[in-house]
Amino acid sequence: MTVRVGVIGAGLMGTTHVRTLGGAVATAEVVAISDAVADSAERLAREAGVDRVTTDALELIHEPAVEAVVIASTAETHEPFVLACFEAGKPVLCEKPLAATPAAARRVLEAEAALGRRLVQVGFMRRFDPAYVELKAHVDAGAVGRPVLLHCAHRNPSVPPGFGTHMILTDSLVHDVDTLRWLLGEEVARVTVFAPRPSSLAPAGVQDPLVAVLETDAGTHVDVEAFVNAQYAYDIRCEVVGETGTAALATPDSVELPMGFQQRFAAAYAGELEGWVAAIASGTPAGASAWDGYAASVTCEAAVQALDSGRPTEVVLEDRPALYA
Repeated sequence: MTVRVGVIGAGLMGTTHVRTLGGAVATAEVVAISDAVADSAERLAREAGVDRVTTDALELIHEPAVEAVVIASTAETHEPFVLACFEAGKPVLCEKPLAATPAAARRVLEAEAALGRRLVQVGFMRRFDPAYVELKAHVDAGAVGRPVLLHCAHRNPSVPPGFGTHMILTDSLVHDVDTLRWLLGEEVARVTVFAPRPSSLAPAGVQDPLVAVLETDAGTHVDVEAFVNAQYAYDIRCEVVGETGTAALATPDSVELPMGFQQRFAAAYAGELEGWVAAIASGTPAGASAWDGYAASVTCEAAVQALDSGRPTEVVLEDRPALYA
């Protein structure tokens, strides 16, 4: 069975997904591409050999030839496009964030819960990264005892113009938030954000790096260094400290660290898309759910509030629908 996929968004993430679907997922075929910028959609369609091209994402969603949808457009479009996929009854892989605000993410969550079945998977690809999967297996097997601390670092060599201080929390820290929830099986209860001396190489007005300290509902403390203008490489680190030992994320095989997320997480993106397509065929959900997307959004909003106020901020989640129990 081959799943016919439409991809919304022909920017960096959309291009990454189209290339991965075409080169690493044998059970999927990209049959349509949409982008608000016609030239971008046409460029990517030519590269991928796709005939159906449109600037209207809703047209792509309702196209009969499209069986499933990848949303890789800007954050403010995620809510209406995911809801349109629900209306069309089509499975959707939505890049993070699930929606632009926690309130919008909650609306998506409630709409899916009302359907009574999971149609959306959120693009937290680290859950499919071989090194993270191995780390989680060690933790789940009790190899380090009960976790008490988690140390994380998320370093980019640089980020695009316009990537401001709050985006370090909403676009970078969000991955570590989902990772810690998945690794530990715990929700974040409180977050504090510290602003060290900023790097002189960060853009003017951007506080970089940041350090977030998150406390889970079970009492585990997690520190995350988010440094998005680190210059030297794309460097992702994670160590679980337990009562009887520690386990750390395996380092890349190459001596040299990669300079971009596409290289570091190539296997993760392939695994994510393979898992998503397999879940469509089997009817068994895979990957991060709408609840995970909502919880990450609320946590990152609390982190922004903590940074701005200089005080610890509580993470308050509304009730979890039974669909995500």
